[in-house]
Amino acid sequence: MARSKSRTFTDVELEFMHIIWASGEATPDDIQNALLKNERRISIGSIRNVLAIMMQKGYLTRRKKGKAFLYRAKIQKQLARKTMIQNLLVSAFDSSESLVVAALLDNRNIDEEELKKIKHLINGKNRE
Repeated sequence: MARSKSRTFTDVELEFMHIIWASGEATPDDIQNALLKNERRISIGSIRNVLAIMMQKGYLTRRKKGKAFLYRAKIQKQLARKTMIQNLLVSAFDSSESLVVAALLDNRNIDEEELKKIKHLINGKNRE
């Protein structure tokens, strides 16, 4: 039975997506090499298994190039971020944006430059 499309990425899937988004498309070997640069070791077989699951979930497409498959994201990074935030907003913060912002401000040591960026975003939203 085929897996249904999931609304969220697992940690490993998100790690793979970041690699694929950064390069446009990637082979399992490309993913393994990128992971090794971060001292993360995952066997090529496990990488292929995760990629197959991600395809079944509808996150990726692939095309054959020579003997290898090149995997490409079906969802853009910005849209994925928006979906992840929306899911977190609903599931953890009772759909309250102010609770999300409060949690971010309470749990992080935010420097002055980041606070300026946040204020700029809020001011821009107020003008809309």
